Amino acid sequence: MNNLVKLTISQAISGLKNKEFTATDLVTAHINQMDKYRCINAYITEIPELALQAAKKSDFLIQTNQARPIEGIPVSIKDLFCTKGILTTAASKMLQNFTPVYDATVYSKIINAGGIMLGKGNMDEFAMGSANINSYFGNVINPWKAESDDVDLTPGGSSGGSSAAVSAFMAMAALGSDTGGSVRQPASYTGTVGIKPSYGRCSRWGMIAFSCSLDQAGIITRTVEDAAIMLETMMGYDEKDSTSLNVEVPNLRSAVNQPIKGMKIGIPYDLMENKSLSSEIITMWQNTINLLKDHGVEIVSISLPYINYALPVYYVLSSAEASSNLARYDGVRYGLRVEGKNSNINEIYELSRSEGFGAEVKRRIMMGTYALASTNINSYYIKAQQVRRLIVNDFTNSFNKVDCILIPSAPTAAFPLNSNQDDPVTMYLNDILTIPASLAGLPCISIPAGFSANKLPLGMQVIGSRLDEYNIIKISSAIEKALNLKFIPKGF
Repeated sequence: MNNLVKLTISQAISGLKNKEFTATDLVTAHINQMDKYRCINAYITEIPELALQAAKKSDFLIQTNQARPIEGIPVSIKDLFCTKGILTTAASKMLQNFTPVYDATVYSKIINAGGIMLGKGNMDEFAMGSANINSYFGNVINPWKAESDDVDLTPGGSSGGSSAAVSAFMAMAALGSDTGGSVRQPASYTGTVGIKPSYGRCSRWGMIAFSCSLDQAGIITRTVEDAAIMLETMMGYDEKDSTSLNVEVPNLRSAVNQPIKGMKIGIPYDLMENKSLSSEIITMWQNTINLLKDHGVEIVSISLPYINYALPVYYVLSSAEASSNLARYDGVRYGLRVEGKNSNINEIYELSRSEGFGAEVKRRIMMGTYALASTNINSYYIKAQQVRRLIVNDFTNSFNKVDCILIPSAPTAAFPLNSNQDDPVTMYLNDILTIPASLAGLPCISIPAGFSANKLPLGMQVIGSRLDEYNIIKISSAIEKALNLKFIPKGF
């Protein structure tokens, strides 16, 4: 039965349809896997009893030929998405006792399509982080280990619990969020597939806000086809979200295994000179370029001059928006309430926010508040918005020449959990390759495309033009098929 956890979503759907096993069997196998590898700390809240109840319903629907698109598929839901009646904490002490009275739209879409939630995935607090070391509920440990030692590695962030759960076979898919790379970078570190759709493709209703102009739901799976299946269920217009796009949902699964001969792929060769990129990453990138050439793809040199400014632009804008969004957590309207000796309103605000938020969240609130101050707003926030437009223009100009853009997902392989914890700027650099596409609101996917010298997975990123999820699935599926590599952590 434990072999059931190794199935892809596509295989599981077929097996359930053909009565080779039941949804109860599939869910039970994943619950056992969660029990076995709880030390990874991929989940904040586990709901095995509710999952088994849902599995029984799925079995009935399958038996009576009423199966929905992903009937019986076990999934992890990042603890940033509201789930009615089930604890939703955003990995923060501030919300440690918060139980929503409604469901996030993307979560509802997954459940209504037959998905079964196993639990709420661990994450960086309020999605602020790139290593999953900022959770009130403890660090998440990457299932992968370097060949040379036994040091615990980061699974990436902020969706580290999501990527770890999928990599360790504790879920077949995991709903995550991607603000500046929080689905793609963890996917790169854990040998999984992570896709972020165009901004507005997925509803943000019920997704706890970090940065409203950047936040977007994404999905982590083990194959490109599985990512296509899941993303199709999540996308679609939602009148409750003013940023939701009322456009047709494409048939993404049909993009899998399509020929790519004649397509044009853009390469920003100047980026290869970036000193933060390891030699292993550069080699993997060049190997992938050569692979695409062998499959009849035309490689086109492109220029993205303003992406060198993407990192500071992102941290000014996202921190500014976070300082506004998180103002509601004051111990009076929302969140943890801490009262002092005097119990006056200002003291409650100060004590509640001081105790409720972790260090990284406080840091970003302070950065954002500073950037929005009347004396600074023109120099920081307005300037950052102007440069963001130049970055968008860079991508627009490039997509006049090419179908997709290919760059790595992260500058290095996964690094030790205990490294750089006291150096936030170095930690911010982990997202240097994912942030540009986020600022432009573009669809992008990270796929495992090689290994480091220490046998750790490395990820490549395919970026598409706005609303062109189809072509990034098409290209990444072709790369996945041509490489034909297995990305399974040792011991799993």
